[in-house]
Amino acid sequence: MTVRYYAAARAAAGVDAESLEVPDGGTLASALEAARAVVRSPEPGAPQLADVLRRCSFLVNEIAAKDPLRRLAAGDQLDVLPPFAGG
Repeated sequence: MTVRYYAAARAAAGVDAESLEVPDGGTLASALEAARAVVRSPEPGAPQLADVLRRCSFLVNEIAAKDPLRRLAAGDQLDVLPPFAGG
């Protein structure tokens, strides 16, 4: 699966996107756990990815995903969206 990071999540991950292996029957929660387990090189001063993920919302194949038990497939795309400020 492809994971794309935006804004503060990108800074914490140190990459715009990455591929993660999702086992058969994997869930949103297990994909996020796999993302947390990757050794990272965040941007200087960026928070830890685990801290950012607690505040994020997620899109799976461009559809909002709120259920941590939502099933994922190997070809899915997961977008990680931290809270945005402004207006």
